[in-house]
Amino acid sequence: MSPVSRARKKAPQPVTHSVTGLFKDVLNDFSAMGADPAPVDVELLASEVLGQFHDVPLEDGEESLGLELIAFAQRKITPGAAALLAALAVVAETDVERKAADAGLETVLGRGIPAPPWAGGLGRVTAGECWRTGDVYGDESSLLIVFGHGDQVHGLLALLDFTEGGRVRDLVVIDQPGEVLKEMREQAEADPELVVLEAVDPADAHRMIADGLDTTDHLDEADVSEDYARFHAVALTWCRALPEPSLVPEVAEWSGTERAAVVEQFVVASGEEAESARAIGGLLLEHGLRTDPANPLRVGPEKLARFLEGLLGEEYELDAEHEEAVEPVVLAWAQWAAGRDGLTETATAALEEAVAEYLGEYNDEDDSPLERYFGDVGDLSPSELADALERRMFAVPSLTAEIGDEEVDLDPGDPEQRRALVIAEADEDEEEERQVLRATVVDQLWEDEPVEAWQAVQRLQEGELDRVEIFDRLIDALAGTLLESEELEYDADGYLEALAELA
Repeated sequence: MSPVSRARKKAPQPVTHSVTGLFKDVLNDFSAMGADPAPVDVELLASEVLGQFHDVPLEDGEESLGLELIAFAQRKITPGAAALLAALAVVAETDVERKAADAGLETVLGRGIPAPPWAGGLGRVTAGECWRTGDVYGDESSLLIVFGHGDQVHGLLALLDFTEGGRVRDLVVIDQPGEVLKEMREQAEADPELVVLEAVDPADAHRMIADGLDTTDHLDEADVSEDYARFHAVALTWCRALPEPSLVPEVAEWSGTERAAVVEQFVVASGEEAESARAIGGLLLEHGLRTDPANPLRVGPEKLARFLEGLLGEEYELDAEHEEAVEPVVLAWAQWAAGRDGLTETATAALEEAVAEYLGEYNDEDDSPLERYFGDVGDLSPSELADALERRMFAVPSLTAEIGDEEVDLDPGDPEQRRALVIAEADEDEEEERQVLRATVVDQLWEDEPVEAWQAVQRLQEGELDRVEIFDRLIDALAGTLLESEELEYDADGYLEALAELA
């Protein structure tokens, strides 16, 4: 979202070490506003305060931190408490919190604290024009809603991701919406075949942002900007000035016959091998129905990138015999769907280029877990492959290690990288000699040499020992057969005897 640089700047926040300390800091912030702050500044401060609580998980029956803050302020007889409660009576995100803040304000005022003179101006915004700009494919859009607040004008700018149900990825308040709209026009004029700009009906804008916020808030792990929580409450407050959200168009259910018919249309048009085109095309349609039910056949580079991520993450099951057809079939789908959507030659070419790049990354994933575990197993029967996978996954359960501040994927088939995985998993207090022994046992299990090591593991598993306990037994067995040598050599026969005794 290019206009993010125009977002309201965040004031440095004090470091607090307890909830009570945080609440005291909040009251100090409201006390420091002065006698005549602009209502918009009060609203933004309240929204920023609430944003600090946005992602705090609650146990069943536990009271929200917003309600705790209101109860804390209600016990104070200060102008700062009155200012905070007046703000939360308007900006708090739920009816329960707004009513609690209003009741708390009445309590504080009843003790002789004067009402903030600016309180009547809170939340009195008027909705103006709404615009959206986005890619021609419909993968994402920037939605700008203009609000008037007395003699001030502000904009609410949201980045909507339609590859994930229209969720909000970024949310900011901007001081000069006219300048942002000018930039949006310039973007569309500079690249009219790839960028669209259009006015949005305020009721539609309300639906888009309300649904987007709701979708995002219900994600287990929402990948959002730092500003999302900060402006969340004020966005909900201002959007109450918009008309009621327009109704969501009813989404028709696709019958099995309809799905099969569309896939067959694609198979014929693709020119690819029929069985592979049918299998992969069916998954592409399933992805569209799951993530974009109102328009499942809509095509866009990010939408197809999400599909490829789903294949890599085994979200979608594809038989191994069709793996080599992924690249040509997905490209054929992009071309076919672009024609259905009426995309221009320029847009289609840009789509194909982006999808080809994503497919290159997909094909580079020859370090997928199965291939990394099976890189050198040769021609094994299905049962032998299953046993090898179980053995190697026991030896090296994770294929990532934290190096510096980054998580790095490593190849367990490479002895040095396998050693790095072993070190990453080991307890940081473990002695170096024991780490060496651990790595030796891992190598033995990886290579299945001696076979007695894996046999011992299987016996210990029957005794319901967990992996940590089993490794401790194996390492102890190896340590007990060490020879007096600088190279940590061990008595091979004695080690096999020690393994045989493990049960």
